[in-house]
Parts: sequence; C-alpha cells; structure tokens
Amino acid sequence: MKFLPKWRLRKPSEDAKTVYVSEKFGVRSLHIGSDTVQSAMRLTRPHDLELSYTRSMMACLLFNDDPHDVLMVGMGGGSVAKYVLRQFPEAKLRVVELDPQVVAIARQCFLVPQNDDRFEVVVGDGAEYMASCDERVDLIMVDGYDAESHVEELATREFYGHCRERLAAGGVLVVNLWGGDRQFNEVLKRIEGAFPDGTLCLPARKPGNVIAFGFRDPPGALVWADLERRAVELEVRHGMEFPLFVAGLRTMNRSDAAHLYS
Repeated sequence: MKFLPKWRLRKPSEDAKTVYVSEKFGVRSLHIGSDTVQSAMRLTRPHDLELSYTRSMMACLLFNDDPHDVLMVGMGGGSVAKYVLRQFPEAKLRVVELDPQVVAIARQCFLVPQNDDRFEVVVGDGAEYMASCDERVDLIMVDGYDAESHVEELATREFYGHCRERLAAGGVLVVNLWGGDRQFNEVLKRIEGAFPDGTLCLPARKPGNVIAFGFRDPPGALVWADLERRAVELEVRHGMEFPLFVAGLRTMNRSDAAHLYS
C-alpha cells in the first residue's frame, strides 16, 4: 500500500469543493472542502470502520442482521461500502455519488474496488436517482454532507419519502446527521414524517453525529432484553461496540424499563 506524506493533497483556500487526502499517525483521511474528516482508513486495518459514526451506522444490524440488497447515497472514502462487501459476501451493493473526483480518490487512496457483479458505483445525483429508480432494497444508507452542512437535496421530505418507496418489506433507512446542524431538528421531523411506522435516533460515541433510523414497516416489539442479547451476538461477529449502541438508544428515544419505542 502506498503511503502519503502528512498532507499530500491540500485544498486551495478559495475552493470549498476541493477533495483532498491527509495522512497522520497511520490513518488516511478524506476531506471535502474543509479540514473536517469525512472518511478515514487505518492503513494496517483498511477494511475496519475507523470513525465512530460509521460504526454507529451499522447499528442497523440490530434490526436486520443479514441485508441482501443495499443502496448507499454518498460515498466518501468508501469505508462503509467496503465493510458491507466484506462482511456480507452474499449481498449486492450500489453506491450513488455525485462527485466523480470522490470516486476516483476513493479507488486510488482508500482501496474501493472496481464495479463487478456485486458492487456498482453510479456517478450521479442521489436525490434524482432515488426518485427515478424502481429497485427495492433491504437497507438504504445516506451520508450526504459537503464542507459545511447536510446537502439540502438529500434532506427533503420528498427525498426521504422516495427512500421509503425504495425499501423492501422490513427495510430500514439509515441517515448520518450532524447534531450541531442548524437544520437538525427540521431534518429529523422530515424523516419522521416520511417514516410514520417508526424512527429511532442513536448518538455516535464521539459527540456530534446522530444516526437516524427509519422503518418502512412497524419494527414490532423492541424489547431491551432481546436487543441486548442481539448486541452481544453482533459484537462477537463484528468486533464492534453493539452493547454500547443499545445503551445509546436509551438516551434519545421513548422507552420504559422493558421496551424501546420507535
């Protein structure tokens, strides 16, 4: 694997859309128009999920632990895509990314593979794609941030409604949100409006990111004891902090001693 200098690609200060890569302490990071880390890969473990918010997005496995068809909007460095491909060898995955430069750098610097029978990257507008495609998938994962905020076209009530239409029975939408975004409460209301059968929020362990889950259909009884048992099984299988995800679900959602309410 080729190592980069500490700051191999720097953004020109006048260009807020420049995509660039940094490398420090064995971690390679992707930036889009600012020093904010959009994606990261530890060079000695390139297929692990380095950032806490990407691991928190995988808390969706508490509700569906074997997705077969996955659709992602927003690629970044491709860490979640690589994880899904490796952990679910029977799954098919499609990623929609607007910026061809992001795709090129993800493949050049972050080991994102070329398209094949299981994996496809579509360069295009995620909102337009969601409105026009007719596929049905088990899992939709949306991570649509630019240098400053959530991309508005990927945060409308119409977009989330189209996401729900694209989900198969029992499907789940996963959205990475930034709790400090001025539009956070409004965006969350849009997700709740588009997913009347249930939504949940999970704060990522590193403060700031909040992961929202929308359920196409009522998820049934979410019993704490069942979730905790499932979390232990997933922790063994994936080596991630699923019991902490369950604990985090208590902090932002309605619940009682026995149940989590979506």
